[in-house]
Amino acid sequence: MYKIRTNSESETIQLGELLGKHAKKGMVFALKGDLAGGKTTITKGIGKGLGVKGVINSPTFTILKIYKGEEFDLYHIDAYRLENNDYDLGLDENMEDVLMVIEWPEYYSELPEERLEIEFTYIDDDTREIRFEAKGEKYEKLLEECGLC
Repeated sequence: MYKIRTNSESETIQLGELLGKHAKKGMVFALKGDLAGGKTTITKGIGKGLGVKGVINSPTFTILKIYKGEEFDLYHIDAYRLENNDYDLGLDENMEDVLMVIEWPEYYSELPEERLEIEFTYIDDDTREIRFEAKGEKYEKLLEECGLC
């Protein structure tokens, strides 16, 4: 497990951009943490790293937003509204062709065993502690490529 602190929204976005530039098709990032913890902020950076041109915002009321990247798409899922429901969104069929970023993964029943877990702790209005846990070799390699371990 690796830990880093960001001291501003722009630092969190830069961290996400680094991850996005090194991400591979078929990866899953599981984002954990409280409301306003930085999950959507880092996703903005991930999208930037993938070459997404549109504005990235929380998919809270739609559950899924799809963003066109230069080489592959970004699926941004907010699973919070899936709590206490056993919906099968059928997204596992598309996993190999996109990068999936899942907020509130504890409510997502289709979460794969291999993934990158990113957990946010709110320190103050600007500061976040961000922990990375690679679950699988390709995610360990990703963290190495990004200089995060």
